[in-house]
This record gives sequence, structure tokens and C-alpha cells, in this order.
Amino acid sequence: MEDKDTHIHQSASLGTASKVRDYFQLIKFTLSFTVVFSSVVAYLFAPKVVVYDWAMIIALFIAGMLVTGSANAINQAVEKDTDALMKRTGKRPVADGRMSQQEAYTFATLAGIVGVGMMWYFFNFSSAMLSALSLFLYAFVYTPLKKINSIAVLVGAIPGALPCLIGWVAGNDDFSAGGWVLFGIQFLWQFPHFWAIAWVAHTDYSKAGFKLLPADLGPTKFTAVQSIMYSVLMIPVGMLPYYFGLAGPISMVVVLICNIGMVIQSIRLYNEMNVKAARRVMFSSYIYLPIVLLALLAGKIK
Repeated sequence: MEDKDTHIHQSASLGTASKVRDYFQLIKFTLSFTVVFSSVVAYLFAPKVVVYDWAMIIALFIAGMLVTGSANAINQAVEKDTDALMKRTGKRPVADGRMSQQEAYTFATLAGIVGVGMMWYFFNFSSAMLSALSLFLYAFVYTPLKKINSIAVLVGAIPGALPCLIGWVAGNDDFSAGGWVLFGIQFLWQFPHFWAIAWVAHTDYSKAGFKLLPADLGPTKFTAVQSIMYSVLMIPVGMLPYYFGLAGPISMVVVLICNIGMVIQSIRLYNEMNVKAARRVMFSSYIYLPIVLLALLAGKIK
């Protein structure tokens, strides 16, 4: 009898752990964490935030995870069939049949409402509306557009960069230049970042019918040139925090080095034209964002 009770308890524990893992996959926890990290840094970077109130920081983090998780859950529910076709996404809970579409939509609805409500309650109406806009653009415009035209990347870059503006507006309660500068940095960063991912995963994406590279023929010189162009544009935009008196010169040196690094990797992609070079761009972009955001925060002029 005791062995039976122990077995039941272990089975329940395993079931709970499995369900938690499924929800972590549903919200794309690592991606969501990165997105919310940029929002929190932007909040702390805002001039009106002079004291680090951990209760407010945690509230922003939770609200951001809920809103971002909601958007990702809708994305996975909508793309259930196409996710099932791709090796990298086939084991997601909805695609694999471990979670129903209805469960994903129910979670997304509740998480989205609570997340936006928290932004309004703890911060301000403007940041709440920006959060709702970001969720809408990602889940209902970018997601279906991926199968229609590669302009989806441009559209998706807007909700991808809005977390920076959301964090700034939450902290500063205005739409001043600093928020738009941070938005611009993250907006431009997404193009070499995302095209590198699309280059590496081109076979999988093509199988699913996604049109994410700027050229219909797939990974071409044109894609590499586009990556170079956006990486070059990141250089002057990255200097704007210094121009607006938001960050000091040391921060700008760090940002400049990172931007030049992205340009170099994009040029290498153009010269080499292979998956290995695309991976270098991809991993460089992963490193770029946290270093740049933390450098700006460290150099914040108070």
C-alpha cells in the first residue's frame, strides 16, 4: 500500500514538472526573459528613476513576462501545424499534442489581461497601452504575415523593439527622446539578428512555408548586404544616448566597439556566404544586446 502511494505521489510530481516545462516552452521562457530584460534596463535607464525600487522592478518583470508569454502562446497556438513540420519547433507543447490549442489560448488571454493590467496599475496607462499594442502586433499581424511576405520581419521588429519604449515610458512617464533612441537601437539590431537565424534555419522555415529572408531565393548576397546596411545604421543610432546627454563617453566606446563587431561579422557573412558565418552573426547579436544595454545603464548620467 505504501509503495502504491509513493508511486502515485511520484507520478503526480512528474506530471506537474512536465506541465511546468510545457508552460516554459509555451511562453518561450528564454526569449521572453531577454525581451523583458531590455524593458527593465530601459526602465532603470529613464532619468526619473533615481532609486532602484525592487518591488517595482519585480512588478515590471512579471508584467512583461505575462504579456510576452501571452504573445508567444498565441504564436504557438496559431502555428501548431507548421511548428510540427520543423525539427527545431516540433516538440513544442501545442505542436506535439501535449497541450490543446484551447488551453494555450486560455492561458494567453488570462496572461495578456493580467500583464497589461499590471502595467496600468503599477506604472501608467501609456505603458499599458504600448504593452497591448506590442502583443497585438506580434500575435495578430507578424505571426500570420510570416507566410505571406518577408516584410513580416520589418513588422515584427516593431513589437520586438517596443519593450525598450515600454520600459522607458513606465519609468519616465513620457515619450521623450531616450525611449525612442533605445527603441531604435533594438529595432535595427533585430535585422542582422533575425536574418542570421533565418539563414541558419532556412531549410526548416522553407518547409513550413515561412518567408523571412529578404530575397525569395533564400540565403543570397542580397541578404548579407541587408545585414551589413542595418549593422552600419546601428553605429550612428548607438551614439545618440551620448548626444542626448543620457550616457557618458565610456559607454559610447563600448557601444561603438559592439557595433563595429556586428558590421565585421556581417561583412564576413557576405564574403563567406555559409551557415557558419551566419551563426557567427547570430551569436554576435546574442552577445551584443546585453552588453550594449548594460553599458548604457552603467554610464547613465544622473
